[in-house]
Amino acid sequence: MNFKLFIFCFNYSLNYHYLCKKIYISITFKPFMTFMKKTFSILIALFCGAYIYAQKDSLSLNEVVVTGTRNATDVRHLPMTVSIINRETLTNQYQTSVLPTVMQQIPGFMLTSRGIMGYGVSGGAAGGINFRGISAGAGQMLVLIDGHPQYNGIYGHPIADSYQTLMAERVEVLRGPASVLYGSNAMGGVLNIVTRQAKTDGSHSTIQLGAGSYGTIQAEASNQTRMGKFSSTIALQYGRSDNHRPRLGFEQYGGYMKIGYDISNHWNVYADADITHFNASHPGTVTSPLWNADQWITRGALSAVVENHYHNTSGALSVYNNFGRHKLNDGTADPQNSPTTRYFRSKDSMTGISWFQSMNLFFGNRLTAGVDYHHIYGNAYYTSIATGEILDTPNKQSGRSHRNEIAGYVDIRQDIASWLTLDAGVRVDNHSVTGTEWIPQGGIVIRPNHTGELKAMATKGFRNPTMREMYLYPPSNEELEPERLWNYELSWQQRLLGNALSYGINLFYIKGDNMIQTVNRKNVNTGVIENSGAELEITYRVNPYLSLSTNHSLLHMVHPVVAAPKYKGFLGANYHRGKWGLNASLQYIDGLYTEVGNNEKKENFCLLNATVSHLLTKGITLWLRGENLLAQSYEINAGYPMPRATFMGGVQIHF
Repeated sequence: MNFKLFIFCFNYSLNYHYLCKKIYISITFKPFMTFMKKTFSILIALFCGAYIYAQKDSLSLNEVVVTGTRNATDVRHLPMTVSIINRETLTNQYQTSVLPTVMQQIPGFMLTSRGIMGYGVSGGAAGGINFRGISAGAGQMLVLIDGHPQYNGIYGHPIADSYQTLMAERVEVLRGPASVLYGSNAMGGVLNIVTRQAKTDGSHSTIQLGAGSYGTIQAEASNQTRMGKFSSTIALQYGRSDNHRPRLGFEQYGGYMKIGYDISNHWNVYADADITHFNASHPGTVTSPLWNADQWITRGALSAVVENHYHNTSGALSVYNNFGRHKLNDGTADPQNSPTTRYFRSKDSMTGISWFQSMNLFFGNRLTAGVDYHHIYGNAYYTSIATGEILDTPNKQSGRSHRNEIAGYVDIRQDIASWLTLDAGVRVDNHSVTGTEWIPQGGIVIRPNHTGELKAMATKGFRNPTMREMYLYPPSNEELEPERLWNYELSWQQRLLGNALSYGINLFYIKGDNMIQTVNRKNVNTGVIENSGAELEITYRVNPYLSLSTNHSLLHMVHPVVAAPKYKGFLGANYHRGKWGLNASLQYIDGLYTEVGNNEKKENFCLLNATVSHLLTKGITLWLRGENLLAQSYEINAGYPMPRATFMGGVQIHF
């Protein structure tokens, strides 16, 4: 029985290109209803084939997530797709940032880059997150730390250099809108970094040092301690690189601290702080170079949380603040004759209070209700490089602003039977400028056996306009309304061969309007989004030493956007036996838009990466990482060629 099942899944994996192509054609050239009928038939066929071969008495080791529901929940009962990247996966390539690993592991997730280390901000910056053609650079995808929103209060987008591996226990990615639970900016999905916490008594420390191509250095030190009811995590990080182009230097300092105390079996408290400072340089494109385009950025986050955990109810009260201080020199193309005379400076912060409580009212029921409040502040201005005085500049309408958002939400999930779950939720969100927005969602989960789930979901997402769009620079428009979209999703997920093999396929259709665009030098709500696509992922643990994974995504955009590939594929292998470890991956990107419109440009490239580790002696591991080993010539940001083959090596010490 297992052999037949393996052959079925193996053949299915080998023929994914044909399947994806058929789906892609139906998405591109058929009306939406026809597309949904065809894709539903495909899912039913997959479900039936898997059901025939499934071991009906096999129980899965269920994954528990918090992102899709606020409280810890078996992912099999959620109608949305939530992917989990555990700490082992985050650390086996010795990356200082979580984002490169997320890009490999999550189909449809794209991250822009321009060098071996660092992303930067402002013009020509990298670190832009794009998921299913929805851009975090436009504030349409939300990054969370322990469920708390993280983004620039003026520009509304996440700052990629802030999300370090040293703080992360795992990363959960919710595909599709999550605005019912998390409000504005979660219209395309959320990436939630769940922070580390010591779980067993004792003290454990790690030091990691590395160096490599282009003068790159990375260093980390962390300690986790638990003494009875008290726990702490402390981590420090430093990195620098000259990168592969002149004037693309990067240097970063970071730290994270979390202190927790278990008041009782039912109540606990914790407070944490994260701070990152980086200095970056922007060289301009290869055809339009810049000099003195330097950046000095500080980002930080603070939070204090009280949690309760009972048999039938759990919840939390959180107070948090995300803040930033930015100082930028916009640079010049002629440093001798036209030197820059001013710095752009900004201060922003978002203070939030969040309360939620989740409870079982009766058998098979889970009700979650909550209230969120945000106070968002921003101040942007210019100062003289020579004197430091604040300048009166005509190219912005207002330099200082704040706004408030308050929202309440409720989500009800009900197990109708052991094989059927229904979910419905609604949020009412009031913005001090744009008014009130209603956000509904609904979904269904069918579990025909212990190993598989068929899910369907319809969700609304929205994004309030940012301060930049409403108040700064000539295109600003104080009459802007929120952006809105609907996401329709159908998925099948299954675990087989005693959980050694798992696979999932997602089909989605996104329709949005009121998108903010600049037309005739004014920001207006005239843009539209119409995206559709398919995602496939398969993981297989061959034996205790070797695991394989692959994921693929196809995306069709009626209105293309930058940094969104038509196809993205990944194949990875992870091998650990004795003192040796090997992690190898091949990633292929096809039809990546680096420019759209009249000057449309697309890139195709294939990246081979590998990391080798060796346990030299107890507690000491040597590692070597190579990236772009095929020495591909490619760009992710137009005008910013990426480095050819690069190497990093180092040592990790545990004690």
